[in-house]
Amino acid sequence: QVQLVESGGGLVQPGDSLRLSCEVSGRTISNAAKAWFRQFPGKEREFVAALFRNTGRAAYDDSVKGRFTVSADNAKNTVFLQMDSLKSEDTAVYYCAFGQRVILSSLRNPTAYDYWGQGTQVTVSS
Repeated sequence: QVQLVESGGGLVQPGDSLRLSCEVSGRTISNAAKAWFRQFPGKEREFVAALFRNTGRAAYDDSVKGRFTVSADNAKNTVFLQMDSLKSEDTAVYYCAFGQRVILSSLRNPTAYDYWGQGTQVTVSS
């Protein structure tokens, strides 16, 4: 059974940083696509960032490029999202996702991922 457990969300002020973690059990993440998505109230889940397998290739949505960094610790089977210079518009529920059959062209497509975490709330407010 594959489980993804997220942690690290919370309430911060604009300009602050947060680091989200996603610990995966039941599968090895090293050669899989690992991604973060977020969902605003009443909206569809949208792509934030991803790592494509073991290539080291990362992709980011334009809205977070230069502020967010996705990384993975294969030894700990954990994926991270470092979020710096947070803005109020980053407020959302953040989800990690994991898929062993994701191809590069589908990296930003939520339907390409097989496994999802439960979501963690990030609130940026003064």
